[in-house]
Amino acid sequence: MTSAMLPPAPEGGPVDDTAVDDRELLSARSGGGGFWRGVFRRLRHNPTAWAGAIIVFLFVAVSVLAPWLAPYPETALPGARYITPTHIPGPGEIPEFPLGLDRFGGDVLSKLIWGAQASLLIGVVSTALGLAGGMLLGLLAGMFGGWVDNVIMRFVDLLLSVPNLLLAVSIAAILGQSQLAVMIAIGASQVPIFARLLRASMLQQRSADYVLSAQTLGLGRGTITMSHVLPNSIGPVIVQGTLTLATAVIDAAALSFLGLGGGRPETAEWGRMLTYAQSELAIAPWLAFFPGICIMVTALGFTLLGESLREAMDPRTRQR
Repeated sequence: MTSAMLPPAPEGGPVDDTAVDDRELLSARSGGGGFWRGVFRRLRHNPTAWAGAIIVFLFVAVSVLAPWLAPYPETALPGARYITPTHIPGPGEIPEFPLGLDRFGGDVLSKLIWGAQASLLIGVVSTALGLAGGMLLGLLAGMFGGWVDNVIMRFVDLLLSVPNLLLAVSIAAILGQSQLAVMIAIGASQVPIFARLLRASMLQQRSADYVLSAQTLGLGRGTITMSHVLPNSIGPVIVQGTLTLATAVIDAAALSFLGLGGGRPETAEWGRMLTYAQSELAIAPWLAFFPGICIMVTALGFTLLGESLREAMDPRTRQR
C-alpha cells in the first residue's frame, strides 16, 4: 500500500487530517527521508523545542568549554583567606568572586561551571548504559517472544517493582562511593524503561503489513527484525532517551546529595554542592540556590526538547 492509494481530499474542500496522518506514517514505515524531514520541520516551528534546544546547547557548551570558562580550577580554593566561622562572602561582596564563595573558599561560579561538566558526563554515560541494556533486553523479547519474552519481562517487572531512585541508591551503595558507581547505578535503574518501551514498539510493528510481506518473501526472522522492525521501532526509544537525560541529571544530583558520589568535599558537582550547603543555609543561602537552579533549568531543557521531539514524531498527537 502506498500513499497514492489513499483517498484524495475533495477538490476545494478541507484537507482530510486522517489521510495526511496516514501518509506520514506510511512514509515512516517505508524508511524514506520524508518522515524525518517532517519531524525536523515541525521542530523548527515549535517554540518549545527551540527553548529546550537553547537550554541544552548552553548546558553542553558550558560543560565542554569548562576548562576555558571557569576562572579557577575545579578543586582550587582561592578565597580561603576570606572565610570565617560566622561569615562567607556572598555574591557581589568581592569583585574577584561574582557569585561568592563556599565554606571551603572555592569560587561558586567556577564550581557551577565544573559541575555542569560532571553532570553532563554522568547523565550521558548513565543514559547510554541504560539505553544499551534496555534495548538488548527489549530486542530479545520482541524478536523471540514465547518463553524468552516471559523470562525477560518478569525480570524487568522485578526491577520496576522497586522505585527508580531507591534502586539506584541500592546499586550505588553496593558498588561504592565513586562517579563510576553512580553512572552504573543510574543506568541500571533505566534499563527496564527502555526494555519495555522497545518491546512494546516491536510487538506493534510485527503485525504491520510490511512485516507480513517480508515473511511472504521468505525472509528470516533475524533479517526482518534487524532490517525492518527494529529501525521502525526505535523512534519512541530515542524520545525516551532524551527525556531520561533530564532524570539522569536529577538522579546524579540526588545520589551526590546522599553522599554516594564519592570525591573530595571541594570537588565540583551540583549535588555535592547542595550537600555542603545544608549546614550553611542560615548564613549563605545562595550556596543551595545556585546549584538548585542549575539542576532545575537543565532538567527543564531536556524535558522540553524530549516532549517536543515526541510530539513531532507522532503526527496523531502533535499540535497543529
